[in-house]
Amino acid sequence: MKRIGVIAASITMFFGVFVSSADTFRAGVAKGNITPNLGAMIIGGFRPYPATHVHDDLWVKCLVLDNGQTRMAFVVCDVLGISRAVSDEARQRVQQESGMPGANILVSAVHTHSAASAIGNRFSLKPELDDYQEFMVCRIVDTVRCAINNLEPARIGWATASVPQHVFCRRWFMKPGTMTMNPFGSTNDLVKMNPPPGSPNLERPAGPTDPQVCLIAVKSLEGRPIGLLANYSLHYVGGVRGADISADYFGMFDDRMRQLLDADHRTPQFVAMMSNGTSGNINNIDFTKKPEKREPYARMREVADDVAQAVHVAYQTIQWHDSVPLGVSFEEINLQLRHPSSEQLERARGVLAKLPPNAKPSSLEEIYADRILMMPASPQRESFPLQTFRIGEVGIATFPVEVFSEIGLELKARSPFKPTFVVSLAHGYFGYLPTVEQHKLGGYETWLSTSRLETEAAPKMIEQLLGMLTRFKSE
Repeated sequence: MKRIGVIAASITMFFGVFVSSADTFRAGVAKGNITPNLGAMIIGGFRPYPATHVHDDLWVKCLVLDNGQTRMAFVVCDVLGISRAVSDEARQRVQQESGMPGANILVSAVHTHSAASAIGNRFSLKPELDDYQEFMVCRIVDTVRCAINNLEPARIGWATASVPQHVFCRRWFMKPGTMTMNPFGSTNDLVKMNPPPGSPNLERPAGPTDPQVCLIAVKSLEGRPIGLLANYSLHYVGGVRGADISADYFGMFDDRMRQLLDADHRTPQFVAMMSNGTSGNINNIDFTKKPEKREPYARMREVADDVAQAVHVAYQTIQWHDSVPLGVSFEEINLQLRHPSSEQLERARGVLAKLPPNAKPSSLEEIYADRILMMPASPQRESFPLQTFRIGEVGIATFPVEVFSEIGLELKARSPFKPTFVVSLAHGYFGYLPTVEQHKLGGYETWLSTSRLETEAAPKMIEQLLGMLTRFKSE
């Protein structure tokens, strides 16, 4: 698969013809259905299972901005994650078919746990697109092209809100002697992911949360809502019924925003996109309380409604602009990949050797042993995509991983743009990105194969992204 290199052009060419609307800022949105067939394997847990029902459709959504000098696209997909091969191929085809530079396109996943896989074999050296991934590529390309077709004169603005009641750190320090054994046969982890809610063995959460919701909105010159891109640092909600397919609260947020903005049944269709922020260690469970029983989807709707209500209030405060500076940067960072030791490989072989003939790994110990044995096929080092955007006074940074909240908070504090937000799971799926300090605490998000990048990856990626954002100020 040929990857797209960094494309520095800031003008848009359509088949060699320069297209410019220097006096008019334009925006367009579109969405395309990516719901898989029933029977597709739903991922999100350790043991995939076939889908038996579609509760709500999955979508690829796109927002295109064009100020006459730079054109950029934001694509958000209702899947758990996407492989880099999907992003590279889709962006390359968009460039070929529309002229928009592939480096100016953001492709990310929302991280619903009720969708089929667009990740493929994460340990393969030469990943080939499977049928669903190829379908995803085609829908991404078509949706971006439709959003370009829908470009119209527009005004743009941004705002922030705070929704603290739905974000909780899911990594907890436990009382001494109460830590359970991890899949590697050790009880040396200092924190536990998703401990029993209300347990007397809980001590304190191991990290902060980020309650901020950032939003960028566009409307027509007559005031009709066109589209909205939001960002919130909540992993997902869950609580589906059985083996349902669902876009989780990300999809319900879109529905609720259409209602609140009176944007239903518009032509072109209004689209509200919710991107996943820095939620690698964050979920929707208050671990200090015993869980209450809820009907399927009830909690999901509550979260979507509360976030949409807060965004709607913030929307009323937006200062609208006829045009704004746009900037985009796409770079690579070369990092080491983690690999198992000879002792870890030997232990993994021993675990799997105990399985009956033709039996598949089922316990956590067996699943991680199977993953450990696949890891040596990965290279020692690899390049990973980083992307930044400037939209007026807004900064956006992306990571191809599940990012811890501390990383997003540091980027926001140090960024030259206010507000700045982070889009996780962009242009690939390479596991979790804990901080160096969190790596030392252990726990699920730091386990070998769950976290694939070197333990020093977070500070290196932060510094490169901050440099990319800072360079926008000098342009």
